[in-house]
Amino acid sequence: MRILFIGDVVGSPGRKMVEDYLPRIKEKYKPQITIINGENAAGGKGITEKIYRGFLEAGAQAVTLGNHSWDNRDIFNFIDSAKYMVRPGNFPSGTPGEGLKFIKFNQAEVAVISLQGRTFMADLDCPFKKADELVDAARKRTSFIFVDFHAEATSEKQAMGWYLDGRVSAVVGTHTHVQTADNRILPNGTAYLSDVGMTGPYDGILGMEREAVLKRFLTSMPVRFEVPEGRTILSGVIIDIDPKTGMARKTERLLINDDHPFFS
Repeated sequence: MRILFIGDVVGSPGRKMVEDYLPRIKEKYKPQITIINGENAAGGKGITEKIYRGFLEAGAQAVTLGNHSWDNRDIFNFIDSAKYMVRPGNFPSGTPGEGLKFIKFNQAEVAVISLQGRTFMADLDCPFKKADELVDAARKRTSFIFVDFHAEATSEKQAMGWYLDGRVSAVVGTHTHVQTADNRILPNGTAYLSDVGMTGPYDGILGMEREAVLKRFLTSMPVRFEVPEGRTILSGVIIDIDPKTGMARKTERLLINDDHPFFS
């Protein structure tokens, strides 16, 4: 079993990278399951039904979200019927959507779980306790379990990786938009990466127009963040999973930009 995960798609430049490169990536690496984090796909904040369906048409089997889940109000019109969309499972009770989805491949199922961290972020339900609940539910049906942990602090992400080591196939971090170089397989077989990185503008700051971000840092005044045009980047990770145990065999980071061109 091979899973491809593409990190935080930002605006139309990120969507264009998915459109242009996902077919080529799939041709080269031949993943059985492709997952995309799409919480920033609509103008840098939120997601629409059209974009969600576009990701599925491009070849994704699941779309995960994060702290910007509700930033585009269109989501309330379709999230409860979106079979392949996964929002953080530790959002408050009664929140639309679900934090666990099962994706079928041939005779197998892959459980996709989304969780959101609390350090430097909203004070949500405990992601570790919610992880116990969702992982236990997933393991009743499958040993292939992928966790997107949308969190700010590397320490919290590492803690989740160790907490779930041996219980899930992979724990991959999102949210900070900068790919980390610490992909590894933990001692009990769980693939781990602190942050998969973002897909979108290469010359912005975390996908936003850099002059506005610099003005915010220099003046502490409110500014409007926009998604810039220009050079682009695609960040992802490929994880090979043992079909018998559900534990990871290999993990490989994927980075495509002008400094790291893609050779198919």
